[in-house]
Amino acid sequence: MYEYQAVVMAVYDGDSITVDVDLGMRVWLHGQKLRLSEIDAKSIKGAERAAGLAARDFLRSLVLGKKIVIRTKKDAKEKYGRWLAEIELDGVVVNELMLSSGHAAEYSR
Repeated sequence: MYEYQAVVMAVYDGDSITVDVDLGMRVWLHGQKLRLSEIDAKSIKGAERAAGLAARDFLRSLVLGKKIVIRTKKDAKEKYGRWLAEIELDGVVVNELMLSSGHAAEYSR
């Protein structure tokens, strides 16, 4: 697993964020899209919209503009090309918090 420091620049929905990643040696990767691994939040479109917006707003309130730690697996991208990541804020794994708060379910493959 790879671990990086990052800053959350945008939250699209309850399991998708955009970050600027600190690669070290003053090198940054800007605008990297991530999908939170192992969870699935409701869609912000269609019949699930209300629950999807609640999940997005909850995640946004936690991480937007904050420094986080991201953990990714090598070559672990999903169908939309986003890196799959576990994210941590102040020692709390946000993926797990999304589950325990009821804003996401375990991702079933």
